[in-house]
Amino acid sequence: MRQAQLDAFQVIADPSRRHMMHLLSKDSMTINALAENFNMSRPAVSKHIKIMYKAGFISIQDIGRERHCVLKQEGFNEVQNWINYFDKFWETKLKKLENLLNEKTKK
Repeated sequence: MRQAQLDAFQVIADPSRRHMMHLLSKDSMTINALAENFNMSRPAVSKHIKIMYKAGFISIQDIGRERHCVLKQEGFNEVQNWINYFDKFWETKLKKLENLLNEKTKK
C-alpha cells in the first residue's frame, strides 16, 4: 500500500529508476544486486528504491536476511490511464478524418 502520493511521471522521469524497473522486469533483485548495476552509492540506490516503493512501482519482500525488490503494477496504472485517454482521443480524431475522407470520395 502506498504511504504517500507521488506523481508516477516524476518517478519514471529519472533514467536510473527506469533502468532499475527494467532490471526488475526480468526478476526480483536484492537492493545490493540492483546497486551493482549503477555507478552510485548504496544510499543513493536506496533513495531511488524508496521513491519507487512509495509510488507503488515495487514491493520489498524480506527473504532471510535480504530484502528483495519486486516490480508491481500499481505504480504503472496512472501512466497507463493517461496513455489510454490519449489513445482514445487520437482514435476519435482519426475516425472523424476517416469519415470525412470517405464522404469526399463518395462525392
